[in-house]
Amino acid sequence: MRLGLGLGICLALTFASGVQAADGTARFDGTWDTTLSCNNAAGALAYAYQFSSTVKDGVLHAERGTQAKPGWLELDGNIGPDGAAKIHAKGLVGSQNHALEHRPAGSPYAYHLVGKFSDQEGTGKRVGSRPCNVTFKRQ
Repeated sequence: MRLGLGLGICLALTFASGVQAADGTARFDGTWDTTLSCNNAAGALAYAYQFSSTVKDGVLHAERGTQAKPGWLELDGNIGPDGAAKIHAKGLVGSQNHALEHRPAGSPYAYHLVGKFSDQEGTGKRVGSRPCNVTFKRQ
């Protein structure tokens, strides 16, 4: 009986890990070179940031700068098995000349990006007022 129970647990664990791998999100796992750029808009100057993002089991995370300091940026999101991505960006204004409404350095902001990943690259666009693009290239 013990052997049967142990075999059953082993099969259940094997099946569960197979389901995770079979959903396709692990294919995006790894480190990605990331470029986020925003155009001039409503008097705010354009800017571009380059940093690394990490994906694990379809969950993307990236940080640029030092948390709680002006110029900090964090990206968090999910990438589906088909490569569709929904990403939340939040951060603190680094320079008021580059911020909408010229908000002072250290002011919080947040927005959403939607995009699409393939095995080697990804692209996305900001949802909302300011035209911003993000690109990802697998390292």
